[in-house]
Amino acid sequence: MAGTGKTVCVTGASGYIASWLVKYLLAKGYTVKASVRNPNDPKKTEHLLALDGAKERLHLFKANLLEEGSFDSSVDGCEGVFHTASPFYHAVKDPQAELIDPALKGTLNVLRSCAKAPSVKRVVITSSFVSVAYNRRPKTPDVIVDETWFSDPEFCKEIKSWYVLSKTLAEEAAWKFVKENGLDMITINPALVIGPLLQPTLNTSAEAILNLNGTQTFPNATFGFVDVRDVANAHIQAFEIPSANGRYALVERVAHYSQIVKTLREIYPTLHLPENCADDKPYMPTYQVSQKKAKSLSINFIPMEVSLKEIVESLKEKGFFSF
Repeated sequence: MAGTGKTVCVTGASGYIASWLVKYLLAKGYTVKASVRNPNDPKKTEHLLALDGAKERLHLFKANLLEEGSFDSSVDGCEGVFHTASPFYHAVKDPQAELIDPALKGTLNVLRSCAKAPSVKRVVITSSFVSVAYNRRPKTPDVIVDETWFSDPEFCKEIKSWYVLSKTLAEEAAWKFVKENGLDMITINPALVIGPLLQPTLNTSAEAILNLNGTQTFPNATFGFVDVRDVANAHIQAFEIPSANGRYALVERVAHYSQIVKTLREIYPTLHLPENCADDKPYMPTYQVSQKKAKSLSINFIPMEVSLKEIVESLKEKGFFSF
């Protein structure tokens, strides 16, 4: 097994993507030092401790994104560091304190710990497709977005997209830091992540699917979608493949919400799905995203239809809704 005898760190290990990442790393034989905010909260740790190999090779650490030096002990002795911890939710009262500081300062705190640890060979950061695509460039069906695109912080402020701003500023600062400190870093930039949940709590992207049930209208919005298992797998490939470098946009498909509703209705005719769009404006256009770089990590994307079916099954199994 590729990971036998190797130790890696995963920050924010109880999260949606991170839980799958920990599962796959353990399956490959890695020893995993996993940081969580509260190791004594069973909602955050029970599902991780139940994974195959966890008893022998999973070590939980308490760490806080805003505390400098907080990650020193969890990063020490690791060859690879996967930084996934970053808040993602919409009902924000104070964007600076709730989203921007944890994303930006948290990323720099983790990177500072990595810079101190001579064992660290590569850092893989969970960035987001939102730090790629939010700028003034037009996105229409014939436009192909790729990893050379960067979101514009000024544009994010104008449209008051605080989560997008938090991820954009964090990634910008990370690239600047690693350049100055000689660290080998890769960013994984997934679109809206769907697919089955390992953790018992509801995450924001799963909630977006859950909220379609029982509502009158769907948003007039277009998003990229990708399966959580492909995202976790891409992190590991980015660490293991020596030639991997730079940023990797992960998007299986770009779809308008109307398409999501149509697909769900075909799979689950009994769901109470919205019939109408939230406004009567033309639908937000779809666009294309290059998969060339992602394919170089041997990612064969799980189709969106499969991810949607499995996220619904997962939400049902965890008691979030019944039908």
